[in-house]
Amino acid sequence: MTGRSTQAKPADTGGPTMTTGSKKVVINTSFGEFCLSYTAFRYLRELGQPEALAEEDLGVHWPVASRPDEPSLNQFGRLIPRDDRHLVQAVEKLGVSANGHAANLKVVEIPQDVHWQIEKTGGLEHISEQHRTWA
Repeated sequence: MTGRSTQAKPADTGGPTMTTGSKKVVINTSFGEFCLSYTAFRYLRELGQPEALAEEDLGVHWPVASRPDEPSLNQFGRLIPRDDRHLVQAVEKLGVSANGHAANLKVVEIPQDVHWQIEKTGGLEHISEQHRTWA
């Protein structure tokens, strides 16, 4: 998964490129897949988050079974961009209640001008700067 923002112009002093602010990105720091809890999913729908609104609300069919410990109803949001402001807001506000089945979500702040991507190492996600690669 990659993200992209505009590059800052080099400083006139000949020094390195300076960052102009930061952005927040959500990653999963457990060995499970990235997913949101039903609570976080419903919160995102209330905020009008487009991908959450487009995703089927399975909890409507099984309201009694939509408790936090139900794995099948806590695997939402896989198509939501990780730097989506509503997603960041949900994870920051809900804390561990935003975690989907086997997920441990974390908000990471990165420089605004970085071309970034989410990578997995040993099953754990991290954000790295995107570089060009040839084979």
